[in-house]
Amino acid sequence: MNAAGIHVFGVRHLSPAGAKHLLDFLDEIDPTAVLIEGPSDASGEIRHLAHATTKPPVAILAFTEEMPVQTVLWPFAVYSPEYQAMKWAQKHGAYAAFIDLPSSSAVCLQELRRSPAGGSGGEEPEAGKPGSDSGAAEPKDESLPAGKSVYERIAEVAGEYDYDMYWERSYEHNLNAGSYRQSITAFSLQMRELSEERERLEDTVEYAYNAVREAYMRRQIVEAIAAGHEPERIVVVCGAYHAQALSDLSNPMSDEELNQLPSRATKLTLMPYSYYKLSSISGYGAGNAAPHYFEMMWERMLKGALTELPHQYLSLVAGSMRKKGTHRSTAEVIEAVRLAESLAALHGGGIPTLRDLRDAAQTLLGRGELAVVAEELARTDIGTAIGELAEGVSQTPIQDDLNRQLKRLKLEKYKSVVANDVILDLRENRRVASKESAYLDLNRSFLFHRLKLLGIDFVSARPSGQEQAAWAEHWVVKWTPEVEIQVVESTLLGETVEVAAAYMLQQKLADCSSIAEASSLIRIAYECGMIHQMEAGRQTLQKLAVDSRDVVQIAAASRSLSVMIRYGGVRRMDTEPLVPLLQQLFMRACLFLLDGSQCSDEVSGSMITAMNELNSVAMEHAEQVDEELWLQELRRLSERDDLNARLSGYACAVLMERNAISAQQCAEEVSRRLSPGIPADLGAGWFEGLSMRNRYALLSRLSLWEQLNEYILSLDDEEFARALVFLRRAFSSFSPKEKTMIAELLGELWGVNAEQAAEILTGDLKEEEAKMLDELNDFDFEDF
Repeated sequence: MNAAGIHVFGVRHLSPAGAKHLLDFLDEIDPTAVLIEGPSDASGEIRHLAHATTKPPVAILAFTEEMPVQTVLWPFAVYSPEYQAMKWAQKHGAYAAFIDLPSSSAVCLQELRRSPAGGSGGEEPEAGKPGSDSGAAEPKDESLPAGKSVYERIAEVAGEYDYDMYWERSYEHNLNAGSYRQSITAFSLQMRELSEERERLEDTVEYAYNAVREAYMRRQIVEAIAAGHEPERIVVVCGAYHAQALSDLSNPMSDEELNQLPSRATKLTLMPYSYYKLSSISGYGAGNAAPHYFEMMWERMLKGALTELPHQYLSLVAGSMRKKGTHRSTAEVIEAVRLAESLAALHGGGIPTLRDLRDAAQTLLGRGELAVVAEELARTDIGTAIGELAEGVSQTPIQDDLNRQLKRLKLEKYKSVVANDVILDLRENRRVASKESAYLDLNRSFLFHRLKLLGIDFVSARPSGQEQAAWAEHWVVKWTPEVEIQVVESTLLGETVEVAAAYMLQQKLADCSSIAEASSLIRIAYECGMIHQMEAGRQTLQKLAVDSRDVVQIAAASRSLSVMIRYGGVRRMDTEPLVPLLQQLFMRACLFLLDGSQCSDEVSGSMITAMNELNSVAMEHAEQVDEELWLQELRRLSERDDLNARLSGYACAVLMERNAISAQQCAEEVSRRLSPGIPADLGAGWFEGLSMRNRYALLSRLSLWEQLNEYILSLDDEEFARALVFLRRAFSSFSPKEKTMIAELLGELWGVNAEQAAEILTGDLKEEEAKMLDELNDFDFEDF
């Protein structure tokens, strides 16, 4: 198109044919200026995008300088016409610039379009997505059958399976330069007329958005002419939807209109992108379904050998199948190529489309089954490529810092879209010479935990497989374009990963309102190797603990501190300042143990967990905490009849296990608790708590089982039904061997054959018996 003297070349943003025809056109015109649809404030990045070391896919990323962070992306593949225009301009010494709205305005307008009033359903604007089909929102036509879009109708009229198949056969395979430009311009013009009239009548945000963008781009073109470039030596590369609007320069944006543009302060960076992200599978609406396939198409076009594409594609699929152990012969590949060509012939001839190739692969290589070739087709269609930038090129400080750390910690090889397992041993490696190497895994751990704190999904933790081993960690690492965005967004928190993580942790501590949260943050600071934040967390936890009476939370915090104090040497952290806090928390938990035991059976489970944690702390830090106070409070709990019976029984079990009460005292307590007349929830509930620890010691006490037997026999039917709930819950956690031992003891007490008793008592319940017991669990005994 040539109007006002300039040359406007309309393209589909991710189009191998568009890129090839554009290069031929540039060679023909030999322009002094190449103006490209893209954020005008990113023109300075063109030299980096076109640099010899840049390897697409890559993207321009704009992000706001203030919270909440808003981002806009402009991704490019090697076959993007815009990218090839940049490369051509660099090679031929021509002026190259982006002419679309600056990112500071694009981010505002994009937010407006995503709002419900904007009507775009949250999809990114075409300005931010080099790759949308024709640059406009999909037009609607009330005359169309319900549920069918214009694009579906076009494919149907053309006799194609879907719109992508129509586009590829009609435009991507069109190697006639003049025909390509005329057909895509006419197509886009008609689509624009179809959508623009409706948008204008409805006064939609979409219409206004495109009008603003086009006025701004016309202004940029006029300025290029004013700068001394002859109109006939200017080539404008834009989405075909905008081609007609930009060919008429009579209504550029005025200074007043320019000053009225909405704006938010933004920064720009370049980032590697991936073919997966470009693919429509990832939800990127302006991408194409098969970026790797279109890269192969682009390479074939450059070599003038597009007809070889079916052979290359199907050979790759077959080769991938062979690597996985599914053999397919060369003859089968040849037959698949012939079938694809036959399918293309049914649509008027020409080169097979991706759909034709996939159908042929399923029929010949998958032998009719899609599942056989599905993974290989996806790999060949999408690919695993991720772009590369020269080190330090247009990076934010935090990106540079992360790249330096990845290099220092020998993690660069893991910067891949393929997930990798990294097993860390945090202990000092004494077999290496340097200190850096000796603590390599420890420093990796610090970095991984900091990234996890920042919400950067490069790493995810897995169970180490080394139970109770504080020195072992298992991580899965995987690099994606989303990770790059997360890193860039973190630049608002600090210029390095460590500074950003420290700021994040400080903010969390400032908002912290519970002991559990504070102890968790101390643990995070410990794992991140951030000693100053550990101290801040200690002070926060100490303040919160002054007024807390929540034994469960205090016990959990004490246990967390205990682990850090015991294993702090592994991370080379000074945990000595945590000892006074542990002592304080432990004392408070002991003093409020009885208050916390005034609870229901539903809450008693968490209290038992807390008692376990406190008992472990008492044993592991006997020289640092008041162990005698702990045993004293356990004795008081075990003797009380007005507290939760289950907890009293559990306290007695702990005291027995630690030899803090004598056998005689234990026998007296059993006799008192299991005496006739004691209600079932008190007697059976106490026994349930007692049976949760030190079982082999209980099994060796025949007197206990005699007392339990006599107690059960003394219960009336109502109390017996109530006791069943507690006893069933108590015995459900016993192992089969323990149940057999109990059955043998009871067999002796009842004077029956011990083996027969064991067989009866350890056998599976009948269905009606199990149902009856289940009903008892939910029965409201207050109705009696």
